[in-house]
Amino acid sequence: MISIVLPVHDQADHVERVVSDCESALPRVNHPYELILVPNGCRDASEDLCAALAGRFPAVRSRPAARAGWGHAVRHGLSEAGGDLLCYTNSARVNPPELVLVLLYALAYPEVVVKANRKIRESAFRRLGSLAFNLECRALFDLATWDINGTPKVFPRSFSRLLDLTRDDDLIDTEFAIVCRRAGYPVIEVPVISTRRYGGRSTTSLRTAGRLFTGAFRMWRAARP
Repeated sequence: MISIVLPVHDQADHVERVVSDCESALPRVNHPYELILVPNGCRDASEDLCAALAGRFPAVRSRPAARAGWGHAVRHGLSEAGGDLLCYTNSARVNPPELVLVLLYALAYPEVVVKANRKIRESAFRRLGSLAFNLECRALFDLATWDINGTPKVFPRSFSRLLDLTRDDDLIDTEFAIVCRRAGYPVIEVPVISTRRYGGRSTTSLRTAGRLFTGAFRMWRAARP
């Protein structure tokens, strides 16, 4: 079975469309699957809607997290997953056909981590910021990955060190890449070009970008002998 974790944060205006579109696309994979919705720190009706969607679709489960945070929601969802193939992705930005493509790659190469490599950003600021952050991580941690934060990410349950991630914040994707490098898990990046958002606004700002840059440096410094 395939387990797909979808963190949900204040997405009451579009979470139903996300789930409906995924439910329409995922049968093409031709494998049993579960969609694990993880409402976290929601101040709107997202948690109630996730529970309603779980009642409406047999493959959907709602597993609320105790607090907000991308990393916390991802780790909580993975801990609830029952599949042999595990996936997590950004529910506001997920593109169901691209999700299906990444899952098919993962099924074809079962002993490999498969992840998206986003080729297009919405603005010059995001393009430059992403390039600088990825170059920083490649230099600090000797990574071959070109899009640290790219999702979907898919990996087999046998890659157990990826189930022991510790970050509760946006740096969980950096930790994910570092674990793959140190554990010797091979990684395939699938190019994706969609920039669609179902709703809401990106939380990336100069402040959050600064936290990513300084956070990656602190992770490198903490790992030094």
